[in-house]
Amino acid sequence: MNNPETFFGGAPEAHASAPGRVNLLGEHTDYNDGYMLPVATPQRTEVALAHSHDDQHHLYSGTLDGNVTFAAKGGSAPQGFGSYIEGCIRLVEATGVTVPPLRVFVTTNLPVGSGLSSSAALEVAMLRALRNLLGFTLDNVKLAQIAQRAEVEYARVNCGIMDQMASSLCDERNMLFIDARTLEHRLVPMPPGTELIVVDSGVPRTLAASKYNERRAECEEASRKLGVRALRDVTDPAAVESLPEPLRRRARHVVLEDLRVLEAAQGVSAERFGELMNASHESLRDDYEVSIPELDQLVAALRAAPGVLGARLTGAGFGGATVALCRAGQARQAAETALSTYNKAGRQGRILIPVPTQGKENNEPV
Repeated sequence: MNNPETFFGGAPEAHASAPGRVNLLGEHTDYNDGYMLPVATPQRTEVALAHSHDDQHHLYSGTLDGNVTFAAKGGSAPQGFGSYIEGCIRLVEATGVTVPPLRVFVTTNLPVGSGLSSSAALEVAMLRALRNLLGFTLDNVKLAQIAQRAEVEYARVNCGIMDQMASSLCDERNMLFIDARTLEHRLVPMPPGTELIVVDSGVPRTLAASKYNERRAECEEASRKLGVRALRDVTDPAAVESLPEPLRRRARHVVLEDLRVLEAAQGVSAERFGELMNASHESLRDDYEVSIPELDQLVAALRAAPGVLGARLTGAGFGGATVALCRAGQARQAAETALSTYNKAGRQGRILIPVPTQGKENNEPV
């Protein structure tokens, strides 16, 4: 069943889509009230809706978990991608909106398990589709906040709001500067004459099965010991040196990562932006310990390829993908060169996304 018309027996009553995101700087800063710079992916998740003929929500996705059914009122919680959909529905209902029993068709060309926020895209697309079907008022920032709550409260991933803000507000050709505390956001041009490419390590990951929640708890403990609301409030990196390990290294990553984002958001050269990306990866590897050998080796292979200005893991780590900032016109060849080295060890690395960026020399997708 590859199209919603087959599932619904006709045209859907409402539909919407949302992109994934590639994070360039600002990793693991969002739940520390910090700053980040993601860009939207060309790949998207689409949700189509129609009224159900009974008192059940019926979900189908050929690209996710197949069929999921759960009661419109009460009943046991669904598993898999159904937990994200249920969260969106229940939280919209909590605002006073009546959500009728629905048939929900989900399709996506976003790679799942590669750190490109397929879950946030699902949540945002579902909320947009509900907004289109039911006509309630929900601006894009509020939509992102509800999407985040759906992931935290129903999928049980204690995430920050960066992924949902990016999926709700990002532009494919510009970075989105996000302040996680105030939700201030603005588009920031990419360095001129550059383009991005995203390369998967071939190692899948899921936040729910990783040490993501453990890292968040460590940051919260570091904040308590430093007497601040969140690590975003530590502006001097030297202030974290009094913390015990591993809190010292966790806090150091967050403080320095915030400084990298703030510098990049003011506009820097392509070369400097690449240096900031490289420093971010080293920090994620050594201080935050969310990289893995495969990611490190792929990043090293990308950096050695002609035309690459900087490379780092993207997403929360523990597997997934890398992103490289390249000179315009050289991204795909750089990725192919890197993969020719990386895959010699029998790995399954692959190009996921040549991301279009806005540069003086390159305004077209790779």
